[in-house]
Amino acid sequence: MNSTERRAVISLAGIFALRMLGLFSILPVFALYAVDLAGATPFLIGLALGAYGLTQAIFQIPFGIWSDRYGRKPVIAIGLIIFALGSLVAALSDSITGIIFGRALQGSGAVAAAILALTADLTRADQRTKAMAVIGISIGAMFILALILAPVVEGWVGVPGLFWLTFILTIPALAVLWLLVPAEPRVERKPEAMQFARVLNNPALLKLDTGIFVLHLVMTALFVVTPGVIAQVTGWETASHWKIYVPVLVLSVAGMLPLVKRHSTTANAHRAFALAIVILALSQVALVFSQNSLQILLVALWLFFVGFNALEAMLPSQVSRLAPAQHRGAALGVYSTTEYLGVFVGGALGGWLHGRYGIDAVYLFGLAMVLLWLFAATMLPGKSETKSGAAVGAGE
Repeated sequence: MNSTERRAVISLAGIFALRMLGLFSILPVFALYAVDLAGATPFLIGLALGAYGLTQAIFQIPFGIWSDRYGRKPVIAIGLIIFALGSLVAALSDSITGIIFGRALQGSGAVAAAILALTADLTRADQRTKAMAVIGISIGAMFILALILAPVVEGWVGVPGLFWLTFILTIPALAVLWLLVPAEPRVERKPEAMQFARVLNNPALLKLDTGIFVLHLVMTALFVVTPGVIAQVTGWETASHWKIYVPVLVLSVAGMLPLVKRHSTTANAHRAFALAIVILALSQVALVFSQNSLQILLVALWLFFVGFNALEAMLPSQVSRLAPAQHRGAALGVYSTTEYLGVFVGGALGGWLHGRYGIDAVYLFGLAMVLLWLFAATMLPGKSETKSGAAVGAGE
């Protein structure tokens, strides 16, 4: 990358990271905190975790299109401000319904597609995969950092304090956007109908959209029940759960990086992609047997984080590679919509399954979804031609 590309990628990854740090910090602590909120049920707790995913799913495509029409930076700034307001509402709420509303408002600031589109705009085609991998890795890093720090910080300031922290982190994100991100280039824009015709008729893009839906569905459903499993197996309070997350997450990097490196080479990309999905499936199997064994729980979480973080880095690079420049906002809008729809479905359905059938049902549901994804990614046709004429598949 040249200096302008490095500046663009690092600053945009920083914006994404600050936003995701606040969102991820809720995951390891909210389910245990929420049981004492007025009106809380397992379903509503899951809905609170996933509510921001529903509004993200609703607004990603409009925000992507608006960024194509009015410019990336203004749309990103508006989305960050809406996200901050939702964090403020959640911080001030003392009921499950108030937090559900705050989380839904957070999600209405749906800027992921616009950020990814701006990243693609500011990088050359031969550097785009690397740029998207940097953003994917930054998201994975924030996921790791949030799981490590959130139980400790929650012990000091409580869950409302984490929502306040999310609100505060929006300020440096806005500063980075206007002071550090390079000016966006002029790109020829096409009518929205033409954009969606191209995006929705691309089988390879649709397979990637399916993948990100399943990945975030499984992740959110897992955190509806896993904090309780950790408490059950260890007997520890939430503030001590970092003792589980730290070693598992640090060691997961050793498993994730070889997969991402292998995926960056065209010849091995599809094998690394499929292997990451298989690892994710194995994690769900292990989680079913983890409720009475700390050793199995540690292995299960290690497998999950290896698969999740590797796939989180792989998927956006593939979308940016396949999406034409003039349709990139729409393509990434569809991609981000399915991602956050997965968050909503995972939270709501995970909470319902937990309340109705117990913990095992949540993990078995996750396993079934991952196996369906593996079948779609490896067995169903879904090739798309790049500009050079080379066929590119969903996992290639």
